[in-house]
Amino acid sequence: MASTVTSKSSRPGYGQLLRTRGAWTFLLPGFAARQPFAMLTLSIVLLVQHTTGSYGAAGAVAAATGVSMALFAPYSGRLADRHGQRAVLLPGVLVHAVAGVSLTALALAHAPLWVLFAAAVPTGASVPQIGPMVRARWGVKLQDSPLMTTAAAFESVTDELTFVVGPLLATALCTAVDPAAGLLTEATLTLVGGVLFAAQKGTQPSVAAQKHAHLEHVSALRVPGVRVLIATFLGIGSVFGGMQVSLAAFSQSIDEPGLNGVLYGIFAAGNMLSGVVCGAVAWKTAPQRRLVIGYTALALAASGLWTAHSVLVLAGLGLLVGMCIAPSLITGYTLVEGLVPVGARTEAFTWLTGAVALGQAAAVTVAGQLEDRLWDGAGFLVPMAGTVLALATLVSLRSRLTTRPGGRTVARGVGHRVPLSVD
Repeated sequence: MASTVTSKSSRPGYGQLLRTRGAWTFLLPGFAARQPFAMLTLSIVLLVQHTTGSYGAAGAVAAATGVSMALFAPYSGRLADRHGQRAVLLPGVLVHAVAGVSLTALALAHAPLWVLFAAAVPTGASVPQIGPMVRARWGVKLQDSPLMTTAAAFESVTDELTFVVGPLLATALCTAVDPAAGLLTEATLTLVGGVLFAAQKGTQPSVAAQKHAHLEHVSALRVPGVRVLIATFLGIGSVFGGMQVSLAAFSQSIDEPGLNGVLYGIFAAGNMLSGVVCGAVAWKTAPQRRLVIGYTALALAASGLWTAHSVLVLAGLGLLVGMCIAPSLITGYTLVEGLVPVGARTEAFTWLTGAVALGQAAAVTVAGQLEDRLWDGAGFLVPMAGTVLALATLVSLRSRLTTRPGGRTVARGVGHRVPLSVD
């Protein structure tokens, strides 16, 4: 990817980003509120496995939570765009806390599996979409600024950091304190962090401005480019899900289950490292082209995973795959700024976040079946298939990611044009 770094005075670096007026007022509570998201799945797995003795049942309940989150997240984002983030967050975090505590109580009471499924649905559906809301606030703060790519990179690194810290915290709580401690802590942190984040009214996107621009009834899904990005992010989700199952199966097959955490940590470290670098560079290449090039690299790297038969080779490939993910995520989120009207961006971000979660849930299921029914390492075929299919979609429909001349984006079926910033 061609790029250049500008002079220090104009370089869109992290220092300049974090000096943005008012940024810390939503970054700190936002980090606290999004941390539980990375704890939820593992906390459910550890609790339900403890009470039922079945990893299959635990994984199914956790998958139900992930699917319901993916399906309901875009509607939460749409409501936030129409009525304001605060109006959606406050009741949402309250429902999530009650649902999480209820699921915990039912699991400890050894309720039937169908009852746990019923409790898992509202728990997942009410997960607060803090990451998309933070990205939407950056969009307000940095409108028409070259710092938007840096902000997207910063958010990607923050997301990855939560997925490193969250599982570690959940594991420590469930194993050293009590099997229910992880889910109860997740519910508490979500409630407290969400309320503190919602209290920062001054940085949330203005609902009044959106209504003045007649954007309140625009759905992000009607923008063709968003649908292309959803397919792209489904492929990224397949990498996360496939890696989680297949790395665990590989470690078990060589009688070194403890290596699972190490290998996944290397994969996550590659993601974080490339995210930091990506945000520190001022790119000259158009984001549409960057996405195609970066995603091609991701598909090629993921296609080599199933051939690895040693720890060192798999660690190296995992690091490479991780390094290819962050640029694709960052560029995809950056493209939203030029494709979607401001009144639908929170919804757009939640569609992408939900696509990753849905792709991950599907990949976990398929990879598990392949590992059980075929050979050790067959689950690595899932990241390959998911990224190759997504790449084919991206390449064939890449023209839909192009911002219209004059910085205008036309959503198919939407009878207006809105001037937007172009990266």
